[in-house]
Amino acid sequence: MSNVFIAFQDNEDSRPIIEAILADNAAAQATYPTGLVKIDAPGSLVIRRETIEELVGRSFDLQQIHVNLVTLSGHIDEDDDQLSLSWNN
Repeated sequence: MSNVFIAFQDNEDSRPIIEAILADNAAAQATYPTGLVKIDAPGSLVIRRETIEELVGRSFDLQQIHVNLVTLSGHIDEDDDQLSLSWNN
């Protein structure tokens, strides 16, 4: 099974997004190369708007993740409630 990954700038705006990803994806692992946070997961990864909202305590437009997004790898499926990355093997 191939890994998917997503990387964000390592800043205050990204921290609740990263925390939400790690909370919702038990197999995901974060690494911290200089200035970035890269999250790898085997097979698939999901980012849920609801989890981010719980962490920040306010409404969150999932499109806001793109401001600090650096790169990603995987097939993207996105709607207003979640963004998922996966490989269709």
